[in-house]
Amino acid sequence: MSPSAAAAERTALVTGANRGIGLATASELARRGLNVVVTARRRADAEQASIEVRAAAAPNVRILPVGLDVSHAGAAAACRDEVEASGLRVDALVNNAGVYPSGDFFQAPDAAFEEAIAVHVFGVLWMCRAFVPGMLSRGYGRVVNVSSGYGSFGEGLEGPAAYSISKAALGAVTIKLAQTLRGDVKANAVCPGWVRTRMGGPGARRSLEKGAEALVWLATLPADGPNGVFFRDRKPIPW
Repeated sequence: MSPSAAAAERTALVTGANRGIGLATASELARRGLNVVVTARRRADAEQASIEVRAAAAPNVRILPVGLDVSHAGAAAACRDEVEASGLRVDALVNNAGVYPSGDFFQAPDAAFEEAIAVHVFGVLWMCRAFVPGMLSRGYGRVVNVSSGYGSFGEGLEGPAAYSISKAALGAVTIKLAQTLRGDVKANAVCPGWVRTRMGGPGARRSLEKGAEALVWLATLPADGPNGVFFRDRKPIPW
């Protein structure tokens, strides 16, 4: 079986795939021959992004747009049901959706902490609880949790308070998930670096393609790849 044929048997789901790193990741995975579930908070945004992903896709790749607000309890399970009703099964879950609330520990409003925790912690937790059991039952799966050096204790937890705290908690979610996995199912976290997105701003050093590179790598790891590791540029960094 050719690599492209093997890839066509896999399906990736990317949250927050309507722009930025998420869109670049979805497009590259489709180019490599994976079916891709393109999600965004608004279904219309997911449908619009799917046009770009389809344009990049290898022949015979399926692209499925789904409206998904990961911060809402029950949304992950509803997304799973919609994906499975389409005949697809998610083999690679890229938890990319993110927010960047500003403010320090005392100045940031309560809503900033609530939103960051809802998206970066509960959102990822619910997505993993919805999709990873299927991966375990099929004996294959890849989970990629998009984090940041701002969520690393080893790098000082710099950055806005709500963002750093929520990304640090995402590290704990990743580790605990990885500890439960068996077979060829893996979960890792990644810091894509400072990327030219709406969040990163025009002065960021990295292109979207460079930012997506490590996400795609972790979403397509071979069987002997790592599990439960935090990466930047394919190199482990401290939690």
